[in-house]
Amino acid sequence: MSESVSQVPGPSSGHSSPVSHHIAVLLILCGILFFWNLGALGLTDRDEGRNAEAGREMLETGDWMSPTFNYEPRYAKPVLVYWLMSASYKMFGVSEFAARFPSALFGLGLVLMLYLFLTRLRDANTGLLGSLMLALNLQMIGLNRMALTDSVLIFFTTLSLFAFWLGFQTTRERRPWMWVYYAAMGIATLAKGPVGFLVPLIVVALYLSLTKQWRSFWQEGRPLAGTALTILIALPWYAGMWWLHGSEYTAAAQANTVGRFLKPMEGHSFGFLFYIPVLLLGFFPWSGWLLFAWPQTYKSWRAARKTDVTRDTSHVTAEGTANRAGFPVESPNLSPATRHASQSDSLDWFAAAWIFATFVFFTLSSTRLPHYIGPLFPAAAILTASYWSRCVRDPSTRGANASVHLVMWLGFVLAGAMACLPWIYDTMLASKLTKEYPLATQLSLGSGPYVAATVLLVGMGLVGLFGLSETRRGAAFWAASGSLFGVVLVLMVFVLPAANRYFVAPQQELAYAAGLNLAPGEQLIAYGATRPSTAFYARRKVLFVGSGEEEKLRTALSQPGRTMILLPESFVDKLPGDLKNYQPILKRYGYLLLAREPMVKIPEGILPPPPALEPKIFGH
Repeated sequence: MSESVSQVPGPSSGHSSPVSHHIAVLLILCGILFFWNLGALGLTDRDEGRNAEAGREMLETGDWMSPTFNYEPRYAKPVLVYWLMSASYKMFGVSEFAARFPSALFGLGLVLMLYLFLTRLRDANTGLLGSLMLALNLQMIGLNRMALTDSVLIFFTTLSLFAFWLGFQTTRERRPWMWVYYAAMGIATLAKGPVGFLVPLIVVALYLSLTKQWRSFWQEGRPLAGTALTILIALPWYAGMWWLHGSEYTAAAQANTVGRFLKPMEGHSFGFLFYIPVLLLGFFPWSGWLLFAWPQTYKSWRAARKTDVTRDTSHVTAEGTANRAGFPVESPNLSPATRHASQSDSLDWFAAAWIFATFVFFTLSSTRLPHYIGPLFPAAAILTASYWSRCVRDPSTRGANASVHLVMWLGFVLAGAMACLPWIYDTMLASKLTKEYPLATQLSLGSGPYVAATVLLVGMGLVGLFGLSETRRGAAFWAASGSLFGVVLVLMVFVLPAANRYFVAPQQELAYAAGLNLAPGEQLIAYGATRPSTAFYARRKVLFVGSGEEEKLRTALSQPGRTMILLPESFVDKLPGDLKNYQPILKRYGYLLLAREPMVKIPEGILPPPPALEPKIFGH
C-alpha cells in the first residue's frame, strides 16, 4: 500500500490503554441498537413467529432433539437457535424480548470479536472503526433485533474465519486457533445447516488459491483431523434426527438446503443482481467507501503478485518471514511495524476474498433473500475500515474524495426515498395491503419519515463538509455514524411502532386473548390469516384454515368442546351459513375473535382502537 509503515501503529504500539474505553462505547451503543425496546414490537411473520414458537414448544415439551412448530415436526432449520431461545425463555420468561435475546447477544459478541481481532492485528483505532461500521448499518441492526438464525450463524462463521487467519498466518499459538476454525464450522452447521461450513470453506479455498498457499495449508492446517472435529460436533444431532424421523427428515432437510439453492422457494427468486442494491442499502453508510476499497485492494494484490516475495517459488526463510508460498507471516525477529505492514495487505486480501466468495455463492443460489449475505458484513467492515483509515492518514489515497461523494449521494437518495415514503404508501401501497391488513389505509406514518430524511440530509452534508477536507476528513466517519444512528432511533421510536399497531399486533392480541380463555384441549382456528406467530401468542396448537378451505373449517367445528375463530373482518361473509351462532367477542383493527360463549378473562395491556377506527361487525 501507499502509506508508510510508520503511519500505521502495529499491535504492540501501546494500544491497550484505549481498549477499555472503546469496549465501553461499543457496549453502550450496542445496548441501544440491539437491546433497547427489543420486545416492544410483535413478532414478524413468518420466520420470527415460527422460530419463537419452536423454541417455546421445545421448552414446554422437554424434547431437546426434535424441533416442532405448532406441535408438528419442524425440519427447516437445525436445533441450535431453538436451544438458545429455550434457554432465554427459561431465564426471562416467554416473551418477544426473550425470543430475540440470543440474536442481540450474538450480535454484540460479533461486534466485540471484530474489535478485538482488528485491535490485535492492526491497532485500537482501526478496531473501533471496523466494529462501529459493523454495528451501525441497517442490515446488522435489523438481524440483531429479530428472532432469526442469522445472527448466530454470522457469529460462528466469522469466528471460524478469524480463527483460520490467526492460526494460519501466524506462527504463535497456531494449533489452538486452527482447532477453533474447525470447531466453529461445526457449531455454525448446527445454526443453519450446510451453509455454516460452506461459507468458511469457500472463503478459505478462494484465499488459498489466490495466494497459492494450498501446500502450506495441507502441511500445517490439519485438514483431516480438523474435518473430523467439524463432523464430530455437527453430525450427532443430524444423525439423531435421521434415526428418529428417517426419510421424512432427510427429504425435508434436503428441500430446505439443496432445494433452496437449485430452485426458488416461496417466491424468493428476485433477480440475479439482487444483492447489489441489498449490499448498498444494507451496509449504508459505509457501502460507498466499500466500493472504492475493493478495487484498491485488488490492485494491491496484483502488484504483490509481481514481486519476488509473493512468488510460489519462495520458501520460509531462516527468520520465518515468509511462508511456503511467499506470503508474509508473523516472525518474532521482525520489528512490530514491519510485522504489521506485512500482515496489513494480506488481511485486506483475505477480507476481499471473503466478500467475493460469499457474495457469489449466494448470488448463484436460486432462492435469494436480503439477509442471506449477512456473513460477508464482518469482512466488509474490515476492508472499509482499512481503506478509510488510509484515506485519513494519506490525503492522496486514490478515490478518497470520490468515495465521499458516493456516500453523500447514496444518503441523499435514501433521504429522498424516506421523504416520499408517506406519499408512496398512501397512493400506491395501502390499498394493496388491505387484503392482508384490513385497516392498512388508515395507517398514518406521521412525521417520522420526514424527520429521518432531515437527519440524513444534515448528516450527509456534514460528511461532505468534513470528508472533502484533507485536514478534517476523519470527522466524516462520525458524521456518517451519527446520521445513521439518528435515523435508526427515529424509525424505532416513531415509524415502526405505528406499523406494528396496524400490521402486526391486532391478530397477535386476539390470539393472546383466545389463549387466556381456552382450556387445554379446546380449539383455536385461524381462518384466512395464517400467520405462524398466532401459535406463539395463543400458547397452543392452532388450526390454520386458508381461504377456500371452508369444508376443513366445518369439519373442525363439528368436534366437541369450545372453539374460537380468529379471522379478518372481511372474511365474515365467507363463513359457512351454519356458523351464524358464533358472535364477535373481541375486535382489533379489522380482526375479529368469534366464539359462542363470552370471554371469561379480559387480557391486560390490550388497547382498543381509536373510536373513529372501530370496524363494523356484521353490518351493525
